[in-house]
Amino acid sequence: MSTPHVVVVMGVAGTGKTTIGPLLADALGVPYAEGDDFHPPANIAKMTAGTPLDDDDRWPWLESIGQWAHSRAGLGGVVSSSALKRAYRDRLRAEAPGAVFLHLTGDRSLIERRMADRKGHFMPTALLDSQFATLQPLQEDEAGVAVDVSGTPEEITERAVAALRRLAN
Repeated sequence: MSTPHVVVVMGVAGTGKTTIGPLLADALGVPYAEGDDFHPPANIAKMTAGTPLDDDDRWPWLESIGQWAHSRAGLGGVVSSSALKRAYRDRLRAEAPGAVFLHLTGDRSLIERRMADRKGHFMPTALLDSQFATLQPLQEDEAGVAVDVSGTPEEITERAVAALRRLAN
């Protein structure tokens, strides 16, 4: 699939955004940007301490991601962002109107196991409940697809590419 779209890989922590994002970007032949890299140090410190971010923490982060996505308009790209609330996705679309969303979904117990197994990530499993409580799945009027995260990263990526192809048609 070749696309000029910017794909925002979204979902709760532990769904594999950082794993699937680069694989998807490679499959699409576009650059990848890690959404966590757009967080200011204060946000990372807050999450590392086990404190969920509030909307005031997220707005500058989302604006930075949206600016990157806007810079890729017509060129394509993949960027990760939890984008848990509709308002967050609206903020991203305000910066990059052509963005489409790939919502990585899955069973909570699977996601918690994956989070427990990862090393060197600042998001503790204790914040998973707040992530699920905040999550507002994609709505029918939002450009995007949902893909289940069961299976290998390669299988998930194949399903994502296929779903995005269907969305483009």
